[in-house]
Amino acid sequence: MKDLDSYLNDHLAGSVGAVELINHWIEVCEGKQLGEFFTAIKNDISSDQQILRDLMRALGAEESSVRRAGAWAAEKLSRAKFAIAGDEMGGLGLLLALETLVIGITGKKLLWRALAAADLPQLQEFDFAKLTRRAEEQIDRVEAERIRAAQQALSIR
Repeated sequence: MKDLDSYLNDHLAGSVGAVELINHWIEVCEGKQLGEFFTAIKNDISSDQQILRDLMRALGAEESSVRRAGAWAAEKLSRAKFAIAGDEMGGLGLLLALETLVIGITGKKLLWRALAAADLPQLQEFDFAKLTRRAEEQIDRVEAERIRAAQQALSIR
């Protein structure tokens, strides 16, 4: 059970970092369509984060405050990197942030698939097929924005 607790806490920490990253971009893009996109994706990730917490409770797994704090700190460091790359809409920082989100959501999709494969009796109430599809939809939405950001950030001006 220790390995499972660790695995779940790693994913929970990743979601904490993702929400922090998205909060930053909501501020940067306030009042713009991209701000609305980030708000919607944050709502999805926050909802999935709550499902993960519910799942952890069903398994008796304790949340690791150390991992959560580490994810928070790691996001602050990555934010500095993105700011150096260009913390504006259409800049390299946005492209890197969106790539980070695609990677994180892909990890979440793999989490749902792994838990479905584990077939744990305590998790029968969770619809992992639906959660996997939801993650795939999130990836598609973020990927569409990432491609737009790449076109802007990487074009020769």
